[in-house]
Amino acid sequence: MGACTSKPSKSNPFSPREDQKNDNPAPTQLPKSPPPLSLPPTTPFLPLYTPSPAHRWKPKTPSTPLHFFRRPFPPPSPAKHIRAVLRRRKPNKETQNEAKIVEGDEEEEEEGGVELDKRFGFSKELRSKLEIGEEVGRGHFGYTCSAKFKKGEFKGQQVAVKVIPKSKMTTAIAVEDVRREVKILRALTGHNNLVKFYDAFEDHDNIYIAMEFCEGGELLDRILARGGKYSEDDAKTVMVQILNFVAFCHLQGVVHRDLKPENFLYTSKEVNSMLKAIDFGLSDFVRPDERLNDIVGSAYYVAPEVLHRSYSTEADVWSIGVIAYILLCGSRPFWARTESGIFRAVLKADPNFIEEPWPSLSSEAKDFVKRLLNKDPRKRMTAAQALCHPWIQNHNDVKVPLDILVFRLMNAYMRSSTLRKAAIKALSKTLTADELFYMRVQFALFEPNNGSITLENIKTALMKTATDAMKDSHIPDFLFSLNALQYRRMGFEEFCAAALSVHQLEALDRWEQHARCAYELFEKDGNRAIVIEELASVSLEFF
Repeated sequence: MGACTSKPSKSNPFSPREDQKNDNPAPTQLPKSPPPLSLPPTTPFLPLYTPSPAHRWKPKTPSTPLHFFRRPFPPPSPAKHIRAVLRRRKPNKETQNEAKIVEGDEEEEEEGGVELDKRFGFSKELRSKLEIGEEVGRGHFGYTCSAKFKKGEFKGQQVAVKVIPKSKMTTAIAVEDVRREVKILRALTGHNNLVKFYDAFEDHDNIYIAMEFCEGGELLDRILARGGKYSEDDAKTVMVQILNFVAFCHLQGVVHRDLKPENFLYTSKEVNSMLKAIDFGLSDFVRPDERLNDIVGSAYYVAPEVLHRSYSTEADVWSIGVIAYILLCGSRPFWARTESGIFRAVLKADPNFIEEPWPSLSSEAKDFVKRLLNKDPRKRMTAAQALCHPWIQNHNDVKVPLDILVFRLMNAYMRSSTLRKAAIKALSKTLTADELFYMRVQFALFEPNNGSITLENIKTALMKTATDAMKDSHIPDFLFSLNALQYRRMGFEEFCAAALSVHQLEALDRWEQHARCAYELFEKDGNRAIVIEELASVSLEFF
């Protein structure tokens, strides 16, 4: 829904624009990503088609051909369903009173002259507190101006003010989007890699969101200035900041849903300036056991499970994988001339790791990107796990936060049968040093007493990083499922089993070795069959 700073003003940005058709494009530079998508749950799902055939020398698995930044392409034409969404979010005069939007249990009817309640309860003292300056950028639903505080603790502080016209909020969904954006910004502000939120104002015509002014430009601008390729060390610097921010959001129960280079700004023009995330217009709260189903995001960065209408925080990690791919090789992993084509590539094609510069990059870098771009969200790394990946774990003293996945896995483990617990413990004994690094970091964050943790340790560690957003996502309520730990302690060995994702282990090349070693812990007689006595023996050893 816009950014703190962006490109120069564009004419009439709020009205839908007809895409220009060009059968023989000759692009000269990479354009911005298409406007974020936001489809209501009733939109028909996209049909699946086979992607374009790969080159004859490529593997049998379809793969999107590389399209480098030095040979970009025009913006793709929106698919029919995306045009329908834009019409719904910005209806014309003839259809404005006919819209009927259903979002969960909420239904908004505009028939009979019933108007939307656009009172947000924000401060109305904008003119007395802020001196509004020039417009510095425009987004899809609003524009951004520079401003300065006239008085108070921030007197003289330059800020960016995002202006969202109330006239553009023509549906209940649009109104709720703005309420939620401000709520999330207010709750999460304070993180080093998140743009600082100052205050929100309103008058009869507009909503004003005062945020930190970032004058260093977008991450996309720096990518283009470099010709689309970063060194591995420079890419690590960017990745660490993005992953830290996303891991923090996910721990608070917030999914961003529109991560892309345009939504990260540098605080200054300095080469090593800090990266800040912006634009929470599509963000939402999500419980650890909840699945979202509305299709939102930007086409090039949308995860496969979003198109399947069943996703959670893992969708953000996919978007990070796309950004990492772009940083390292200068091209998008999935490309087509239309949104429909992009979606088909996301669902069916595999990223190209054969063409240059991939053969010259480290195996750790390739493994890092591949594990972020796993089409199965259960096998995809989390943001906290990515910070523990061998490619990135030792870069500039990386600090790893608590991983929300640990709580989900511990919940499943505590409810498992004795046999399943024994099998998972056997698998945990086969973990390598790199895999145990993540376990040790997470276990240490619970501040164990005498080498073990209790429910109190878990609650204390979680509350140390808690924000108001965590309450809205009901994460503290999720701890009730761990009440069994109230009466006993969990050592590191059992924690490794409780926090182990079998799905992620299956995605590794060495999965068969893990499974075989775990099997041999059960099979003791050498007859290649596990008998009841052996199961009982192993269970007694583990418990």
